[in-house]
Amino acid sequence: MKVTLRTVRLELSEPLRISRSTMAARDAVWLCVGHGAEHGWGEIVSSVYYGLDAGTIARLLSEVAAPELARFPDPETSLAALRHEAWRPDVPPAVTAGIESALLDLCGKRAGVPVHRLLGTAAPPSAETARTIGITPPGRAAAQADRLARGGFTVLKVKAGSPDPDDDLERVRAVRAAAPGARLLLDPNGGWAVRDAARLLARCAELGVEAVEQPVAPGDPEALARLAEGSPVPIVADEDAAGPEDARRLAGRVQGVNVKLAKCGGVSAALRIAEILAGSGTELMLGCLTASTLGIAPAVHLADRARWTDLDGHLLLAHDPWTGIGGADGTVRVSRSPGLGVRPAPGGGGTGRRP
Repeated sequence: MKVTLRTVRLELSEPLRISRSTMAARDAVWLCVGHGAEHGWGEIVSSVYYGLDAGTIARLLSEVAAPELARFPDPETSLAALRHEAWRPDVPPAVTAGIESALLDLCGKRAGVPVHRLLGTAAPPSAETARTIGITPPGRAAAQADRLARGGFTVLKVKAGSPDPDDDLERVRAVRAAAPGARLLLDPNGGWAVRDAARLLARCAELGVEAVEQPVAPGDPEALARLAEGSPVPIVADEDAAGPEDARRLAGRVQGVNVKLAKCGGVSAALRIAEILAGSGTELMLGCLTASTLGIAPAVHLADRARWTDLDGHLLLAHDPWTGIGGADGTVRVSRSPGLGVRPAPGGGGTGRRP
């Protein structure tokens, strides 16, 4: 199998502020795996939080992924080995996820079926996705909420974690008034102090917030579980739930776990987490990093398995270099096309060479 790489820069349509940072752009590495006449694509985005820059990603793909892929006679065998954790353990989860994406895309194309069929789902999955509103003044948040609700979005995710937590509540209140029919999610990204969390969660319940992600700083999952036990609003673990073992530790103790493919290691790891959570009372949220349609697509093929879907990373871009999963009307969906079902967008976007 032949491996080629391309690095691009994904510009956001406007800076996104969360509790720990403000982001205006993100680098991404596109991985292309070729076998015969077919090619499969995957995307790995850089992340300061996960300690990955584009140079490190490209180096790992060149020095580790390419030789590993060369050991196998075909993508199906390589995909089976990856699923059974036969790959080197020092490869970061985000890189593993991108490799698996490319292999799934390639295997689907070779079999003439979409990825969701490879995963055991007959009908093309679709889901109403949350649309993120960053930390911004209440008036601006209200204007964004009104525009998004008019555009078809039924789920809005409000970022929180302001220096004054009451500012977060004002933002939620403004969004609720502007989009009274929307389902609201709140995400402080661990930005609330433990001493404030119970009070703030009670206020969130009064405002009709449906769930709160990672309200307090990660690193103490037991504290998060205790907070969830008495919370009037469902608590979804995010930063405290990276992979399957974290999910096993929190199953039945929090109301949800946010599964991001770049965080857990890809589709196979996400499916293992779904199995761990099944019947525990803890439900699945599908989340994402800011990425192109190529990076978001693998998770959309899992959308039928989640209670909450937050797959809007591609919608935050000024120009998405890929197309194929929709989302601009509030719903992400996959097609019946083989593989991931994505293709280069007319006119392109980002910087760097096109696929």
